[in-house]
Amino acid sequence: MSGSANWQRTHHCGELSAEHVGQTVTLNGWIHARRDHASVYFIDLRDRFGRTQLVVPKGDGETKFAPEEVLSVRGEVVARDAGNVRADNPTGHVELHVTAVEVLATSKVPPFEIQDGIETAIETRLRYRYLDIRRPEMQQKLLHRSKFIGAMRNAFLARDFVEVETPILTKATPEGARDYLVPSRVHAGEFYALPQSPQIFKQILMVAGMDRYFQVARCFRDEDLRADRQPEFTQLDMEMSFVEEEDVYACWEGVLGETFKNGMGIDLPATFPRMTWRESMERYGSDKPDTRYGMELVDLAEWVPTCDFQVFQGTLDRGGRVMGLCVKGGRTAISRGNVKNLEKLAKEFGAKGLAWWKPGEEGGGAGPLAKFCAGAAGAGLLARMGADENDLLLFCADVQAITWRVLGELRSHLAKTLELIPDGHWDFLWVTSFPMFERTEDGTYTSSHHPFTAPADWELSGDPAEMESRAYDLVLNGWELGSGSVRIHRSDVQQKVFELLGISPEERDLKFGFLLEALSYGAPPHAGFAIGLDRLVALTLRLDSIRDVVAFPKTASAQDLMCQAPSTVTAEQLGEVHIDTRLPQGSSEA
Repeated sequence: MSGSANWQRTHHCGELSAEHVGQTVTLNGWIHARRDHASVYFIDLRDRFGRTQLVVPKGDGETKFAPEEVLSVRGEVVARDAGNVRADNPTGHVELHVTAVEVLATSKVPPFEIQDGIETAIETRLRYRYLDIRRPEMQQKLLHRSKFIGAMRNAFLARDFVEVETPILTKATPEGARDYLVPSRVHAGEFYALPQSPQIFKQILMVAGMDRYFQVARCFRDEDLRADRQPEFTQLDMEMSFVEEEDVYACWEGVLGETFKNGMGIDLPATFPRMTWRESMERYGSDKPDTRYGMELVDLAEWVPTCDFQVFQGTLDRGGRVMGLCVKGGRTAISRGNVKNLEKLAKEFGAKGLAWWKPGEEGGGAGPLAKFCAGAAGAGLLARMGADENDLLLFCADVQAITWRVLGELRSHLAKTLELIPDGHWDFLWVTSFPMFERTEDGTYTSSHHPFTAPADWELSGDPAEMESRAYDLVLNGWELGSGSVRIHRSDVQQKVFELLGISPEERDLKFGFLLEALSYGAPPHAGFAIGLDRLVALTLRLDSIRDVVAFPKTASAQDLMCQAPSTVTAEQLGEVHIDTRLPQGSSEA
């Protein structure tokens, strides 16, 4: 650090204004830009609060100022001439005439400019993340995140929630993704797991009588990454006792309303719409539908017998579904070549093909379905789908899951390519009543959410494939923000769910014995929810990826390019935790 006793700032670089004219101040910051004039340097000094222009007289020496050097400057605040005022800069009415300058730290030439809107490879930005974060747009995103999460935390505290930290080193329990494991040095051959969520601990807190818990929680999942996922992420986790679904909905509607108001100045509706999972799938082909635009799926089971297309009838006879999608104005907006691209997409989503029809003026028209849509059959189809001769109709006939998925994905794709999505909308939606279980290919069952979710029927009678759960998701503009449910608070019901999932008594006791024991000591009815903060903050900034609202994200291959993690460790370190590595054939240690 500097040897001077007077280098610390009196003001930050976004603070000075006309009211400071005539004052002597000290600023600290980075050289953002330098302009060399005959007798002075004009320097823009930057910190996270803003920029101030410095006027630095040239001395007798060869003093040079390089980009990103860290300076401490002292001088007098002077009003700019009227012709030199920068109204677009909060400090643009003044400048600092420097009388003393000290270089606190020099800088190498940065690998990219510290400017907004740079076109630099993301790998370079992540490798030098500390420089990337210096850019004002990146700092503003992280500042927005801080303010937004702070407003949410305050909203929970105002509702008598207690913030409790739960363990990071915990027990491996199946919650739908692979665990990150941490070997124990003290207990040879045993491992901790990093938490996928605080799920079990927050339920135990309800058993402990804490009544209302929340936490800004770090979570870890060893799964394939996408633009909206990271191996470590942050969620706001909460749980409430003596409540049901509507209590959780009302709590979050109030919290989000206050958060958007205090964090962004945006008013949300007092309540959010509700829609069951089945209705969501039937109307949108998705359990996280974007409701900002229409183009809903249409069931065609009643229409199919009126035409002679045997492919459709055969699908219904086998228990499948025939559904359609009407693209308004698609007759001219979507060319034959673009239809071919839609057919290709449909196959990528699992369809065997994609039928389509561009209606003619008197039936007929274009497309593989045209010859089956003459006369009354065509008129009935138009009426059923709310279509006319200006539209494009798309059809999928397959098992229910594929039909939903194909048309749901095409709906989303078409809305983006045809620019049907209105800007500035915040369409929240509660999706409720999810299936309790999902059947796997080998005939066994997995939990649709997690095994601690309460069933709609506490007796768990009937076919597991038809059982509904008391789980719910919150969706915003087609993105799943988070999930929650009423929990199982009865030990006997929890054990029966484990049985339906094929979890043996031995495995049950090994992995969940402590939870079952806790539930046997008077557990209150409870429910909760967790919202992904990275995803929510990214959506509030209209970003497609969460990467720019996470200070130090990983790549798509789960690497930290700045720290070069993961990395190998020494044999001695491995020995301390009783680990012997066997690398896959063809790989080598770094």
